[in-house]
Amino acid sequence: MLNTFLSHQWKAFWRSRNRGGSIAAQVVLGFFLLYFLAVAITIGFGMAFLLPEIFKGQDIVKSFNGIILYYFAFDLLMRIQLQELPTLSIIPYLHLKISKNKIISFLNVKALFSMFNIWPILLFLPFIFIKISVLFGAFATLMYIVSIFSITLLLNYLVLYIKRKSISNVWYTGVGLVIISVFAALEYYKIISIMSGSDYVFRTIALHPYLGLIFTALAWCVFKINSGFLRRNLYVEELSSKQEKKVSTDYAFLNRFGKVGELAALELKLILRHKRSRSAVIMGFFLLFYGFLFYNKQRIASDSFGQMMFAAIFMTGINIITYGQFMFAWQSAHFDGILSNKINIRDFIKAKFLLFTLASTLITILASLYGFLSPKLLLLHAAAYLYNIGFGTVIVLYLATFNYKRIDISKAASFNYQGMGATQWLLMFPYALTPILLYLPFGLLKMPYWGLFAVSIFGIIMLLMRGFWVSFIAKKFEKQRYKIAEGFRE
Repeated sequence: MLNTFLSHQWKAFWRSRNRGGSIAAQVVLGFFLLYFLAVAITIGFGMAFLLPEIFKGQDIVKSFNGIILYYFAFDLLMRIQLQELPTLSIIPYLHLKISKNKIISFLNVKALFSMFNIWPILLFLPFIFIKISVLFGAFATLMYIVSIFSITLLLNYLVLYIKRKSISNVWYTGVGLVIISVFAALEYYKIISIMSGSDYVFRTIALHPYLGLIFTALAWCVFKINSGFLRRNLYVEELSSKQEKKVSTDYAFLNRFGKVGELAALELKLILRHKRSRSAVIMGFFLLFYGFLFYNKQRIASDSFGQMMFAAIFMTGINIITYGQFMFAWQSAHFDGILSNKINIRDFIKAKFLLFTLASTLITILASLYGFLSPKLLLLHAAAYLYNIGFGTVIVLYLATFNYKRIDISKAASFNYQGMGATQWLLMFPYALTPILLYLPFGLLKMPYWGLFAVSIFGIIMLLMRGFWVSFIAKKFEKQRYKIAEGFRE
């Protein structure tokens, strides 16, 4: 049965209308994968020489043990963003005499074909054979391999389960973000150490190899939970009932904005119900950790806001950037219907501004947790927030009127370059450079707080002029709408 499913998938690929673009995308993706495989192999065989240079004066085995779980923590974050759900159009098979177990088995097997499952093997196995086998013997070496392989499978099916659950209930994504944030904060404040914990776990496995089977048991449990969830949600009736429940969802807090709120609510439903738009928004929450790369004690103590400005703009406005860069293209599938309906263009544009403002406000509130590092960061984020909702929303929506590339929002976001064009690259220059140029004269004069004030005032002025910008962009949209519609039909 596995061969039959694979045959059907192969035929579906070659018979699809856009197979030319799919082949080109697969070729480009293949080159990237080969490159990363070569990097992983190089690091794997060079680890015995790299670790003493990176962790000077530390035992090499301790260094190796310490990075294992640290790698898998990073691997988890990357999987949540990039690992795709294994797909199979199950509807044509449900009325046939095919057991659910066979369909589920195919989906589980297909999930194993991921580069995330190969990289840890290429990274860690060479060192295990070179060093661990010599120091601890064959049994410990075997259990190191079993442990790493088990953790890989554990994360593989755990991420798939989380993504499947989050499709029906976004609270799972929220809870996951909170858990990751807590561990990141504990690591940042040196309350816990992932590297020390990792060293303790694998040194214990080296001394008591049979304990490595704990990871195998955990991986098996997650696999069974994931399979059970698939089995309970395989039928069309169950899927349709969940979709019907989501259709009735209403966002009462948007009712106060009248017609504009109604249009914003419709777009919010579009965002939450489709893979690519939902991924673009969720990525904004994960990129809240971006500040840990820029906000260090030296920059905070010296009031180097210019060096931290990009991170603040990026975090508080990430949803404006990631979602807004494809504005109008998200509705490319029904864009002709929007033009033919009696929709006021000004209200249509205002709804975009409203969504951007709400998204940036929510992200800024979450980013205010950086205030525990220093209250100065709250001032920085306030200036970035005003800039984003004042100027950022305007430049994004204006440049969106030049985007004629269609997007299929039902497809996953990872390695998906559909809709990308010159507009997306042009967007970053005025968006990122404007606040830095505003701040620069004050930074050179050693007046950092006046620089933040200048960025804030610029954002407030643009915000007060929102009525003018709505009219300006609406007129531009009316001139470009037929070109946009023509591009979306291609």
